[in-house]
Amino acid sequence: MFGLLGAFTLLMGCSSEKAPTKKAEPLNQEAIAKNEQIVLASFEKEMVLIPAGKFIMGPPEQTHDVTITKPFYMGKYEVTQKQWKMIMQNNPSVTKGEVLPVTNVSWFDCQEFVTKLNKKTLDRYRFPTEAEWEYACRAGTVTAYSFGDKVTPKDANYDGSGIKVAPVGSYSANAFGLHDMHSNVWEWCNDWHEPLPIGEITDPNGPATGTYRILRGGSFLTDDFSARSFDQTHLRTPDLRYNGIGFRLAKTK
Repeated sequence: MFGLLGAFTLLMGCSSEKAPTKKAEPLNQEAIAKNEQIVLASFEKEMVLIPAGKFIMGPPEQTHDVTITKPFYMGKYEVTQKQWKMIMQNNPSVTKGEVLPVTNVSWFDCQEFVTKLNKKTLDRYRFPTEAEWEYACRAGTVTAYSFGDKVTPKDANYDGSGIKVAPVGSYSANAFGLHDMHSNVWEWCNDWHEPLPIGEITDPNGPATGTYRILRGGSFLTDDFSARSFDQTHLRTPDLRYNGIGFRLAKTK
């Protein structure tokens, strides 16, 4: 009897022992740091130097002679979700994808992004002014679009082209080497809105205060007319977020 009881006790003792737990593998900090450096380097790599110059700004019925006196840099692509996530540690976009432009971001959100990016890179990234944006979009042209006066679904990702938000670089670059300036997502500019003054203008940057910030370029949710180089129909409060809004970086030379 005692032998059976001892065996039973021994068996119960064995069964009560917990299996050793597998320790979680430590995060590879070196790999994380390397990935961050790759993403941060992508910002610099994707900046295109835009030369100083003169251009005719605005729609045909209300043009302005504008001079951009200093060269500046402009992002070859819209800021991607991968880039945004590396800086902000979140992804507010409705449609997810690392090489899709980040969307659903307000002017304030993007300014916070720029501030954090500049702290990491010790650089001078910023928003383009509206004049810089149109100058860079036109790339020396005087037509409605940088490729002519007509647009087809092969040229840009606007409403009716049958595509949702597209990966950056999906459409041909303009003469300055900038992709997707027409449609895909609206792009925030730095300016508060007010009508431009009459006559020749040098380096306009908008008023000091206002109600609406300027969005340029159209989106996959809007028609082809909104994608024209000069179109300024999209004025919104800087706290607005929605799926058709993203942004592109500029940088002081």
